[in-house]
Amino acid sequence: MGIFDGFPLPPDKEYLRDDLLTVRESWAAARFDSLPHVVRILSSKDREGELGALKEQRDIVEDVVDEVVHAYHGGFNKAIQNYSQILRLFSESSESIEVLKVDLAESKKRLSARNKQLHQLWYRSVTLRHIISLLDQIEGIAKVPARIEKLISDKQYYAAVQLHIQSALMLEREGLQPVGALQDIRSDLSKLQGILFFKILEDLHAHLYNKGEFSSVASSMHEKDDEVPTTTVVAITANSLQPVSLSPVDGRSSYDGHDGDSSLEPNDERLNGGDGKDVKVHQIPLWLFNSTPDEFVETIKKSDAPIHVKYLQTMVECLSLLNKIAAASALICQRLRPTVHGIITSRIKAHSEFINSSVDKATRTGATSLHLMKGQLESYQLSKQKRQNGISLAGNLLAVSPVSPVMAPTGKAQAAAKELLNSILDSVVRIFGNHIVIGELIESKSSPQIDTKILKSMSTDAYLDSKASHFSIGFSLTVLQSECQQLICEILRATPEAASADAAVQTARLASKAPTKEKSDGSEDGLTFAFRFTDATLSVPNKGVEFKRQGGWSTKGSNVSQEGYGSAAVLPEQGMYLAASVYRPVHQFTERLASMLPKRYSQLGNDGLLAFVENFVKDHLLPTMFVDYRKSVQAAISSPAAFRPRAHNHASYASSIEKGRPVLQGLLAIDYLAKEVLGWAQAIPKFAADLMKYVQTFLERTYERCRTSYMEAVLEKQSYMIIGRHDIDKLMRLDPASACLPNAFSQSNVRNNSSGAGSIDVESELSDLLLNLRPIRQENLIRDNHKIVLLASLSYSLEYVADSIERLVQVSPQNVESGKPSQTSSSPARDLALSANEYRKLAIDCLKVLRVEMQLETIFHLQEMTHREYLENQDAEEPDDFVISLTAQITCGDEEIAPFVSGVKRNYIFGGICGTAANASIKALADFKSINLFGVQQICRNSIALEQTLAAIPSIDSEAAQQKLEHVRTYYELLNMTSEALLTFVTEHEHLFTPSEYINLLKVQIPGREVPLDAQDRMKEILSQ
Repeated sequence: MGIFDGFPLPPDKEYLRDDLLTVRESWAAARFDSLPHVVRILSSKDREGELGALKEQRDIVEDVVDEVVHAYHGGFNKAIQNYSQILRLFSESSESIEVLKVDLAESKKRLSARNKQLHQLWYRSVTLRHIISLLDQIEGIAKVPARIEKLISDKQYYAAVQLHIQSALMLEREGLQPVGALQDIRSDLSKLQGILFFKILEDLHAHLYNKGEFSSVASSMHEKDDEVPTTTVVAITANSLQPVSLSPVDGRSSYDGHDGDSSLEPNDERLNGGDGKDVKVHQIPLWLFNSTPDEFVETIKKSDAPIHVKYLQTMVECLSLLNKIAAASALICQRLRPTVHGIITSRIKAHSEFINSSVDKATRTGATSLHLMKGQLESYQLSKQKRQNGISLAGNLLAVSPVSPVMAPTGKAQAAAKELLNSILDSVVRIFGNHIVIGELIESKSSPQIDTKILKSMSTDAYLDSKASHFSIGFSLTVLQSECQQLICEILRATPEAASADAAVQTARLASKAPTKEKSDGSEDGLTFAFRFTDATLSVPNKGVEFKRQGGWSTKGSNVSQEGYGSAAVLPEQGMYLAASVYRPVHQFTERLASMLPKRYSQLGNDGLLAFVENFVKDHLLPTMFVDYRKSVQAAISSPAAFRPRAHNHASYASSIEKGRPVLQGLLAIDYLAKEVLGWAQAIPKFAADLMKYVQTFLERTYERCRTSYMEAVLEKQSYMIIGRHDIDKLMRLDPASACLPNAFSQSNVRNNSSGAGSIDVESELSDLLLNLRPIRQENLIRDNHKIVLLASLSYSLEYVADSIERLVQVSPQNVESGKPSQTSSSPARDLALSANEYRKLAIDCLKVLRVEMQLETIFHLQEMTHREYLENQDAEEPDDFVISLTAQITCGDEEIAPFVSGVKRNYIFGGICGTAANASIKALADFKSINLFGVQQICRNSIALEQTLAAIPSIDSEAAQQKLEHVRTYYELLNMTSEALLTFVTEHEHLFTPSEYINLLKVQIPGREVPLDAQDRMKEILSQ
């Protein structure tokens, strides 16, 4: 930007601005030096040209200066004229002031001559104005009682209190006291104060219990929706509520309505009072519409608290302005217990009416209803009487449980009790939310508490009077929990002992204890309360007593008899077992109360009601439950039919209980009882450890009974003693057939030993060990089919119970609550898992005994081969008698066992017969002295008969049985060859049989067959290559 850019130039002279650009800026320097310019011109060749250029620039500058002077000339002239006018005005003002001074001095002189008369006139005018004002006020006060009554009828209580207080203050003014005409008005105001107090208290009481117009949730006892939201507690601190400002009242008071203040207009859509929603921001609530604006009204208008909290704050503020906080607190305390009792009773009655209407509707439509439980209970009792300590299984299990079906953990009585208690406790939580708001407001406006030293010196009655007459959050919490405890005791049919005087004193002290930073001793850590909180006699100020006679609150409410709640009309059955359905609602109720309490009252929420329920469960329910279920367990396992396999109409195994799953009745009952006890553990998780220990005890007792039955069946039997041998047990674990056993022990060993070259022939080795036990005696075998069936059914039943226990352990409470850390490394869940393992081991032992028993039975019959000579005279048409007996035994055993075990287990039981029979038949040749061709045919006929019998069992692998028994026939058919042909066969099939088995083919004498002397040596030589 150039130095000449700021010059004012008219639009028609804009070319001068461009001409100025040709003027060098050096000409405008502050210290102009002309010498360089002179030298430049003199040294220039064209001196005339340079001079001409300077003249042009001079002309340009002169033109610009002319324009500037012309532009600013008018302003300069106007400024000079203004300055001249200002000087003239100052001069005139100075002259006027001098004249005014002279006039004031003359006026003062004239007024001083009439000073006394003027003073009298002024005093008279003031008096007249005062009299006129008093007359106006008297006229306005005369209308105050009617206006207060109108405000009370409109429920504009705060406006009525404001008008009453301001009118009372005016009546106390100097000048109005001696007016006799105002005495009636004073009397009317005094009466209206009492009426206003009880009206406010009545409305406050209704809103305290959610029965008012502006309550958060309408708690009508005819509600059918049990899903009630948690009340949000919002309280205003003592510092946020300022005392109302009292302004003078004249005859034109604004109580009849506010003019010109649009901010005080209510929002009709949001302030209808019945929706329980928050008022709109910066909108005055409906109940304050006729109030005079003051600090409290502004605070309520700007508050974001819910509408019901604002209304409660307004009511307490009204009581505070009337100086009735103490009286209101006393009356609220007096009515607290009867009101809560009535609310609970009404709630139960409404619930009962709803159930009855639902039942009637369901009956008319022919539909079933969840509430038709009375008849079901009676039918259950009748069916239970018919059973006579037994268990009938007709598709569905009816176990001998100590509780009826409706009282079971998932029974309808439990669901009904939980539903009812949840509904009532929800109402109590909402009520307590209102009590917290009122308690904090009353505490902030109450007088300081009595010194604790004075309280300690009081008697018990005086102590209770002083505490019960002052409403507090602790007092409300105590009474509410006490009433809930009485309801729970009625549901549980519990009759706790009456509280002692010391307990009542401790209750009152803890309930009303002010928040402190230190605790005097450890006994005050928890909130304890008496079963029936003592209602102390309340001392209400005498002022306003006459209005109680005119229909106000009655003091008889605290003396009403505490009758029952009528819960029997809702619940199909009552009893201590309902504590399971009570525990969770009470636990949630306690958590909600603790979360609602202000921080400074946190010591009050120490689980008073929850502690009662937990103590009841610990001291009464658990011992009773243990005794009842122990008796049921004992009855189940000692019943004659407990370990008697049930008669079946089915010819095959059924896989479900409903279709007749073959589980022993005793074990089925124990499983049902264990599930039921663990169902109680799910309902009361804190005591899950104790209940799981009960189940552990019952299972141990049942296991002992099962072990006894098992030993009765296998005692002194050879199969039981064999499976206890270490070598036999090891081989049975390595046997691939054991993979089907429960818990499939040593499956890795089975896989490792059943594949690969050089693996041990476990089945053959085991069969050899069993053959070494010959001769097998009949008395060492289990010949009673009932015992065989018992072992099969016991095995399957034990496995069923073990699987059930493992499933229950998985769904049982993992984090068992306990007051003290566990002193042992074991846990109830781990103990139950160990019990399941013991059951499974016994089930495996039963199966192993049955498998070995079938193998021994086979050896017992086939050992008859060694006692006879197979020198037959004719072709065999029938198998030997011992083979017929064996096949009949196998067929009968399979038919008896089939309904009680699955196909896989039947294969395991009977699967060892084929290999044992084949091995025994081949080994028997070593004991033969001679055999002819008809004898060979007889043995082959025996193997065919056995093969047909085993093939008839569906669960047995018929192809494997055929291969093993064909192996026997192939072996004996080698006896039909000559010695040379036999040696040739051995050369080609040296691994088909063992060397000893090949040698035995040459040792046995066969009529008509010649064996060279060196035949055995030649065979040994062939086998050794």
